[in-house]
Amino acid sequence: MAGFGGSASSGTWGTRFGFLMAAIGSSVGLGNFWRFPYTAGENGGAAFVLIYLVCVVLIAFPILIAELSVGRHARRSAVGSVRKMAFDAGSSEMWSIAGWVGMAGGVMILCFYSVVAGWVAAYVWKMFTGSLVGADAQTVSDAFSALLADTGAVIGWHSLFMVVTIGIVSLGVTKGIEKAVTILMPLFFLMLVGMVVYAGIAGDMGAAVTYLFAVDFSEVTPATVLAALGQAFFSIGVGSAIMITYGSYLPKSDNLPQSATIIAGADTMVAIIAGLAIFPFVFAFTALDPNAGPALFFQALPAAFAQMPGGQYVGAAFFALAFIAALTSSISLLQVIVAFGEEHTDFGKLGSALFFGAIIWLVGVGAAYSGDFFDLLDLISGRILLPLGGLLIAVFTGWVVSRALMQKELPQAGQAMFNYWRFAIRYPVPIAVAAIIVAGLATTFGVDLPFIGG
Repeated sequence: MAGFGGSASSGTWGTRFGFLMAAIGSSVGLGNFWRFPYTAGENGGAAFVLIYLVCVVLIAFPILIAELSVGRHARRSAVGSVRKMAFDAGSSEMWSIAGWVGMAGGVMILCFYSVVAGWVAAYVWKMFTGSLVGADAQTVSDAFSALLADTGAVIGWHSLFMVVTIGIVSLGVTKGIEKAVTILMPLFFLMLVGMVVYAGIAGDMGAAVTYLFAVDFSEVTPATVLAALGQAFFSIGVGSAIMITYGSYLPKSDNLPQSATIIAGADTMVAIIAGLAIFPFVFAFTALDPNAGPALFFQALPAAFAQMPGGQYVGAAFFALAFIAALTSSISLLQVIVAFGEEHTDFGKLGSALFFGAIIWLVGVGAAYSGDFFDLLDLISGRILLPLGGLLIAVFTGWVVSRALMQKELPQAGQAMFNYWRFAIRYPVPIAVAAIIVAGLATTFGVDLPFIGG
């Protein structure tokens, strides 16, 4: 029996729910927790959220539909899918470079993302065992510095995380990924809602709501728009070939615009709700200014949990929540190259998962040893490869693949929806993604761009 996806040889989703949970799990990651809430609060609150939503609709959503369409059309790995669609469009198979770039960017991300996920796993243990109970802010900060300095411990937690990731992916699409996400994602949503409810009871929800949602258009500048644009692009998870790969396991009957709407909507909802689960604790129990990234996650939040009644258990639950988000993202990143391995080698599922997983683990060990190497991986993948992958897919599906072929891949889209998608993928999307690349490179090389100043 071919199952929900049609072709048993290429892997299939057993149910549409399983696909949606996997795709949402891929999109929802640590950035939803430590980047979006802070960025929103510092850039005009509700004004930023509104701009972000516009960017999701105008930029991320069209690329998401494009990637799912390419994968479903060809039912191959990311590289094979782009090559097949280019062939069917009567164009050069050199366009498979779009799949190569996305896959390379995703693999590079997993090399250091798994190290960060290891930090999260370490903090689940730290919180649960109560090692930070009653600690002041300086002690909590020192504890994080001590973890980073203990390379052996960092590698150990990184290794544990990669073993779990490889184990799930090695079982295949239905028995591994789908089975895992249909358990993990409902648990994730349940825990997230529970965390928000508890934050409303024990924390300062009023201050958090004001920080996140007070409308302040005076904070909005061209730089704010660019920040919202980048957040929309990276949060949805386009550009890394994940959605091409996941789309290849879908049947022709799936309504891609509807699925893309659910995925983008769920990711946005989690990003907003995460702020309501985080900042009430930070404002109520610490005197620290909210910061983005690791400082928020591994210093401000643990400092808050350390001062709360029952904080060790609330903290353990929170970091378990973050661990699930990291895991569901990581299995999707690994699946991209495992699918490629299955298609182009004799390794099979298990062999591909073990081989490529081991390489990623080894590069991650290098990132654990060297902060400069860690930052280099982040820079190349986040500022170059991922946006370049998104740009190539936009140009490919908008300008290379014919209108008729794309319309055939999107039969459930009404004429108005298709016309909107076609316009967006051809014009605003390439311009916006090119702006992300230019701004990222300018930041890297210290070049001031006057038009985004302020």
